[in-house]
Amino acid sequence: MKHYLHNTLIISTVLLNLHVAQAQQKPTSETVAYGPDSQRQPGIPMGKVTKYVWKSKVFANTIREYYVYVPAQYDAKNPAALMVFQDGHTYVKEDGDFRVPIVFDNLIHQKAMPVTIGLFINPGQHGEELPKDPFKADNRSFEYDTLTSQYDRLLIEELIPELTKTYKLADSPTMRAIGGLSSGGICAFTAAWQRPDYFHKVLSHVGSFTNIKGGYVYPSLIRKSPKHNIKVFLQDGSNDLDNPSGNWWLGNLQMEAALKFGKYDYKFVGGTGGHNGKHGGAILPESLRWLWADVVSK
Repeated sequence: MKHYLHNTLIISTVLLNLHVAQAQQKPTSETVAYGPDSQRQPGIPMGKVTKYVWKSKVFANTIREYYVYVPAQYDAKNPAALMVFQDGHTYVKEDGDFRVPIVFDNLIHQKAMPVTIGLFINPGQHGEELPKDPFKADNRSFEYDTLTSQYDRLLIEELIPELTKTYKLADSPTMRAIGGLSSGGICAFTAAWQRPDYFHKVLSHVGSFTNIKGGYVYPSLIRKSPKHNIKVFLQDGSNDLDNPSGNWWLGNLQMEAALKFGKYDYKFVGGTGGHNGKHGGAILPESLRWLWADVVSK
């Protein structure tokens, strides 16, 4: 009997060590492939992207770049949908992870999403000079991670009114979406959570639902608050960040569970990647098809 128990203990120890070793050897990134909707296709009308600089009063003494994408199909007689992106510089790049102008061109042409104007906004920098790396803008975390309506005010009181001087936008919140990655992802959720009467659709890539500036409270708030009229798409990877602010993967799983509990219209797509835009970029066409389905199916 002793011999049997000894051998059983050895086998259990070996299996445990094997399990730990396999867990430690999990790939830290995943291989992703871009489908045709993320690539230029012959004969597809191309939208136009224009870059601007904005000095904000809502975030006093800050300067930022922003980009406006206007699809070829835009007609001033028909109000367009609007989609806002935080960290606009990374979403607007046609050779980056997300390639939004290309994806918009393809999906709008297919009528898989409405004619949509894109507003790509970089975080603010104090002073008169733009930062060399927009991700390192000194006001980024304050703007994106703070759980207030101040960022909504930047959009609703400043940048969107500036946009409407030139373009006609639809009034319905179901025709407005907002998205971002990392702190920009939680910022997108905060904007819609604070103003569901204005933003209906949320797209979050590796969102920072952790304790940078209190964002870990959202799963509890979702469970305990009256249901907000928002539609949410979440993406994250199991090798996302794990640091003193929290575990990003667990934070997103908690968000998924809370949205399910609250009977929200949501979708969560998980992968094995880390804190980057590779997976989110590869599935962007799928994400946007789902996000806008309630509009184009009518």
